[in-house]
Amino acid sequence: MPTSPRRRAVTLAAFVAAPALILGVRAQTVPRRLTPSQTEGPFYPVRPPADTDFDLLRNGSSAAYRTAQPAWVEGVVSDPAGRPVSGAVVEIWQCDESGHYHHPGDGGRANPAFQGFGRVRVGADASYRFRTIRPAPYSGRTPHIHFKVRLGERDLLTTQLYVQGDSGNERDGLWRRLDAPARELLTVAFRPGVDGLRASFPIVVAA
Repeated sequence: MPTSPRRRAVTLAAFVAAPALILGVRAQTVPRRLTPSQTEGPFYPVRPPADTDFDLLRNGSSAAYRTAQPAWVEGVVSDPAGRPVSGAVVEIWQCDESGHYHHPGDGGRANPAFQGFGRVRVGADASYRFRTIRPAPYSGRTPHIHFKVRLGERDLLTTQLYVQGDSGNERDGLWRRLDAPARELLTVAFRPGVDGLRASFPIVVAA
């Protein structure tokens, strides 16, 4: 029995669509690359400060910190399959605009108005957000922000975020040790926004 023109058209459409569907399934199953880990460094807080919220520009009851370029740093914590890691806690710590940390090893020279450390539990969609400053350099290091991700009692990741296009990157020993794909994952753009710079830093961890 001859095939009708309409049936031939439907069959041809299904044949053409099949590879795309197969490729779509394959694309969804390709695991995402884990965010590279890096050293914690010497300045993780000996004791968490009294104020550990998302806003590093206001340290407790101190006046707002206004001597550096403000920035929002935000992202989502997911596993290699793209699933959100609910319950994760994200911590950041960094130096002030003069290159000093709130840490006894740095001589207590950090600006007291800058909180320097923040901790947030991710939202229902595993998103996080910090109000902070564009990271500043100090002797021997390019601008960076330290990150730590925890889930319950487990440390899932310790790493550092770098500023895309910063001239100090090529001179930084830790940044230079990264291969090209790792640099791409850890080096992000700080773009102008309505209320300061904005940087997107998605984090992929083995949860």
